[in-house]
Amino acid sequence: MNSVTALRPEITPLVGAHLIDVYRYATRRGAIESVEQAAVDLALTVHEVNATVNHLIESRLLRVDPDRRLVPVDPEVAAALLVSPMEREIYQRRELIAQIRERTDVFRQDYVHTGLRGAASASVESVSGTMEVRGLLKVASDACREEMLVLLSGTVDTDDFDDFMGVCDRLLSRGVAVRVVCGHKSRTDFATRVKIKKLIDAGAVVRTASHIPRAAAVFDRSSAVLLGDGAAEASASRVRHDEVVEFLLAVIDHLWDSATPLESFESGYAEVADELQQTVACLMAKGFTDEVVARKLGMSVRTCRRHIAALMSDLHAVSRFQAGVQAAQKCLVN
Repeated sequence: MNSVTALRPEITPLVGAHLIDVYRYATRRGAIESVEQAAVDLALTVHEVNATVNHLIESRLLRVDPDRRLVPVDPEVAAALLVSPMEREIYQRRELIAQIRERTDVFRQDYVHTGLRGAASASVESVSGTMEVRGLLKVASDACREEMLVLLSGTVDTDDFDDFMGVCDRLLSRGVAVRVVCGHKSRTDFATRVKIKKLIDAGAVVRTASHIPRAAAVFDRSSAVLLGDGAAEASASRVRHDEVVEFLLAVIDHLWDSATPLESFESGYAEVADELQQTVACLMAKGFTDEVVARKLGMSVRTCRRHIAALMSDLHAVSRFQAGVQAAQKCLVN
């Protein structure tokens, strides 16, 4: 237990019910001479008064004087006694952070200009590991001042999704514009809907598309972070090469223009049914299995098969092959 935690005594229901009464009793009397007498006067048990008194002492609101009386302390003084060690610890941690940054900055120029990867390391940084990925996202987002553009693929795992949501939330609180393109699956997954609704309420603009090829974010149109492709170990790359970032912006802008605004969570796939059906037909026509189609659309195989069955029913097809032919004839497939 660190010093800050130690200074935050837990308030149990037993104690919480009597804190004000016992403190008020002490201030009215000038001191608590006897716990037993206080229990009688307050119509409480000795155990209840003892537990409450111990909490008030830990909270610096009561002190024991030389005569062993329990004397009330000015709440402002008590707060100062509790806060001062916390402020000191915060100051010490800030000093430590500054020292760490100062020590690592010494190596920065060598890493950028004369590291093992030479000039390439200045434009692309790759990391592996969950904490390292979070650190990369934090560094990129801390420098962001105007806009963050986000792609969330259907294959991104829960931790990565939550990391992105956390970054978006922090930037929105600073007044940074945030635009997000995610898969249509986000319209039906309850947990995802709750998280995205929170972002929309905070000011983010969200659209959905059938297929997002990769999870990525572009900060101030000058640097980007690309998440790994779903390998066992989390990984990410920060890109600052102008031409690569411009290419990513073109991809995001294209996806944004063709995506469907997410304005209501009540309709599920209803608002994107036509586009989703067209995408399913296109993937079926290319010969992909149900499992591959589901993976590309970021949905479960069961849900994907329901869409395929609906498409085949609409086309009056009895087989996947016939559905592909019918879709082509009806211009559902490009």
